[in-house]
Amino acid sequence: MERPTKAQIRELPLYEGIALENVIVITTQANAMSAIAELKKHACLGFDTESKPCFIQGEVSDGPHLIQIATPFKVFLFPTQFYEHFIGINDVLSDPLIKKVGFGLKEDKKILWRKFGIKLVNAVELSSKVMRFSHVKQPVGARVAVAMLFKQRLSKSAQQSNWSIYPLHEHQKKYAANDAHCALLIELEMQRLSQD
Repeated sequence: MERPTKAQIRELPLYEGIALENVIVITTQANAMSAIAELKKHACLGFDTESKPCFIQGEVSDGPHLIQIATPFKVFLFPTQFYEHFIGINDVLSDPLIKKVGFGLKEDKKILWRKFGIKLVNAVELSSKVMRFSHVKQPVGARVAVAMLFKQRLSKSAQQSNWSIYPLHEHQKKYAANDAHCALLIELEMQRLSQD
């Protein structure tokens, strides 16, 4: 499997990802309890966080501002300003029996622990896993992995937007959901290809 160039990725069709109606923003305790119960039914979940970017030298982000957790059919977005309503999310993120897959998890682990005391357990860094799977020499991010495995282009247009605002804009929801969801689909696709 070859690593595509940036120019080759730009030529690929856009990755549509999960439909907006399957993206659920969690702000209340009732919604959180229902979402967490659903997440606990899965052995593997896509995972990511978003933080408001820092543009001033020396500024430290007070993120994460959003936690994204994906099943094959739904993505739950947890804006952390409502954290008191979903502290039970820790039961999912620290469960050693539930695998969490994503890109850039080292930083996610750090900020989750620093801000909420959440220990991310059984987390699999896909950057190095895709690199080994595809026999390429450099670490692979989500955009390159989607291009390699699905021949599609993952949009990163909302990456630098303000994740601390609420309500989130539709393009932010779609971007955040796709980041977690594509990680899960990449993991499942590698499992499928390994069995062939």
